[in-house]
Amino acid sequence: MTAAPAKRRIRVAIAGNPNSGKTTIFNALTGSSQHVGNWPGVTVERKEGRFSFQGHEVEVVDLPGTYSLTVYSLDEKVAHDYLVRERPDAVLAVVDAANLERNLYLVVQLLELGARVVLDLNMSDVAAKQGTAIDAAGLSRVLNVPVVETVASRGQGLDELRRALHDAGRTEGGPALRVDYGPDIEAEAAALESVMAGCGDAPGLPRRWLALRLLEGDADELHHFSPACRAALEPALGRARTRLESRLPGGIEAAMVQRRHAYAHGLVHECVREAPDAEAGPTASDRIDRVATHAWFGVPLFLAVMGLAFFVVFRAGAPLADLVDTGFGKLAAAASTLLAAAHAPEWVGSLVADGLIGGVGSVLVFVPNVALLFLVISLLEDSGYMARAAFVMDRFMHALGLHGKSFIPLMMGFGCCVPAILATRTLDARKDRLLTILISPLMSCSARLPIYTLFAAAFFPRRQWLVVFSLYLLGILLALVVARVARRLLFPGEAAPLIIELPPYHAPVLRHLLRHTLQRTGLFLRKAGTTIALAVVLLWLLARLPWGAPYASEGTLIGRIGSLLAPLFAPAGFGFWQAGVSLLAGIVAKELVVGTMGTLMGTGSQGLTAALHAQFTPLTAYAFMAMSLIYVPCVATIAAIRREAGGRWALLATGYSLALGWVVAVAINQVGRLLLR
Repeated sequence: MTAAPAKRRIRVAIAGNPNSGKTTIFNALTGSSQHVGNWPGVTVERKEGRFSFQGHEVEVVDLPGTYSLTVYSLDEKVAHDYLVRERPDAVLAVVDAANLERNLYLVVQLLELGARVVLDLNMSDVAAKQGTAIDAAGLSRVLNVPVVETVASRGQGLDELRRALHDAGRTEGGPALRVDYGPDIEAEAAALESVMAGCGDAPGLPRRWLALRLLEGDADELHHFSPACRAALEPALGRARTRLESRLPGGIEAAMVQRRHAYAHGLVHECVREAPDAEAGPTASDRIDRVATHAWFGVPLFLAVMGLAFFVVFRAGAPLADLVDTGFGKLAAAASTLLAAAHAPEWVGSLVADGLIGGVGSVLVFVPNVALLFLVISLLEDSGYMARAAFVMDRFMHALGLHGKSFIPLMMGFGCCVPAILATRTLDARKDRLLTILISPLMSCSARLPIYTLFAAAFFPRRQWLVVFSLYLLGILLALVVARVARRLLFPGEAAPLIIELPPYHAPVLRHLLRHTLQRTGLFLRKAGTTIALAVVLLWLLARLPWGAPYASEGTLIGRIGSLLAPLFAPAGFGFWQAGVSLLAGIVAKELVVGTMGTLMGTGSQGLTAALHAQFTPLTAYAFMAMSLIYVPCVATIAAIRREAGGRWALLATGYSLALGWVVAVAINQVGRLLLR
């Protein structure tokens, strides 16, 4: 490599297979805190960060994981388009050192593209434990690229990696890698290169790489050429592919893929040595998977794990929630006393005690439960179990018309539906994406947890975790039923089978667990301090107007709005105006269901609990929780659906969920009353 013209800013793209540790490397290099997980498909859009080295600013882009530069899904298109069209100054190719041969396939394609690659042998500690010795210096000589060994989770090798990226971004790249594809393909590629040379070259892209991509069937690469050049290329390409298809019975793409894999295999054979005493039998992960992915035991184990998770969330979270609850009760009383002593107007005391403390405090009471839920989810993700859960659920997903890969976005919906909807980009077929997007809002996100916790504690104090667990299962069951119906009516055809990488189990890093938990909980708190605070102040104002009407009475503006909604919910057993207003406010943010009730029905746990007992029975309380689970998604989720699928699908998701929520709530109440007679 030769020195490139000096530049102060260097652009680096991070590319690699899913679950290779790209995002962990990105966070370590840039100091960012993007979500990582020990399962494929966590990164679905590009993330940007930066670091400084020797006076140069290095911009780093974390791309979605991809196994190759061939595009099958939207997230793979994001990676392909950035690498091919935007041509960064350097590419950090992150590979799992413990699975080197498979990971090198993408590296080979990057080198054929002519990218200035820095090869990162990540998880080198895992490879060493498996008895795998990688000759990094030899690999560097063969590929003519810098090779750095790292353990990203511990921060090892990062300084060397920063230096290598800085140097690579400031040097001219060497010649593109040439893989021998055999005489037939090589001859046709050379002929296409001649056509390109005769009509003009594609700027910044090797003619050989373009010829091979076109022969492989990637017609999108024709957009690099002018209309006149395309007119010359297309017939020549058609004739070349016809000749190759007659000579290569297995197909052109299969032949080229085989040659790249053979090249990667040769690299591993030359530069990797397995220790003589390396474990040849089943690994610890294999032994655990005999149970975790068993055809009969896998699903009961998944249900048991999820049940245990909710048991921990509520058993450990209840005492902490009680402390927070008591604190807000005392804060409201102290604020009222202080404002009265200061002769503040009565409405000011009401705004602070009933509006802000009563509304926002009613939501913040459940922060311990929400934080524990995030901690448990992070634990399951980082351990590698979530990928197994997707695998064991594939049979049921497939039988009901869902792609098995849909399970991953759906499980992400337990945290928040917005990233879950974005995660559908990993699905190859548009109909599978749309179907998964439609049912994602039926997953119980963390914003619904305060609703469940409030009602479960008030009406089912001895079985809180079981009641809440049943609601999560209800959401999953309804999602599967809706998927089956929608598959028949809207998306006919069979879903593709699931092919998913099962990463090895490993003990989660405590630092990462705490960071993920604090980050997600921080977003919850920020939402409570902004959206929810503003909304409860507006609700308080509507509950005060017109002046002179008793606070939060049916004669206020909010009471009149609620009175219009109340008859709709009477068949479900909660036909009083506060319930209607709470559900309406919940469209803005689900936490507002609790915040609204806190503002309108009582301050502090005992006041609100007593008010709930005056209006609900255990049966109608469960019906209300089911309604809160199913009905209209929040505004942020609707916006995400519109962005990913279009306005028509956002309207469909809103309409069907509202109707389904009402039907289920009414059915629970009416059938329950018949059974309890």
